Amino acid sequence: MPTILRVDGFRFYFYSHEPNEPPHVHIDKDAATAKVWLHDAAVARSMGFSAQDLSKIQRMVKIHQSSLKEAWNAFFGT
Repeated sequence: MPTILRVDGFRFYFYSHEPNEPPHVHIDKDAATAKVWLHDAAVARSMGFSAQDLSKIQRMVKIHQSSLKEAWNAFFGT
């Protein structure tokens, strides 16, 4: 589970066993977790995050979208 980015207490990372799914990132903060697609920053699933936190996560994914996609491609070799 390589950590790709840390911002405001949010940890963005990949699971190494998910190369066949579309590019996405997992995000944790405290006990909350989410999965967000990289192509459109849509929330695939979430547990424990408030609507405000999810909006902030989506903004961060959009801001860092290029570097997150580059990290995905480098990690999974796509």
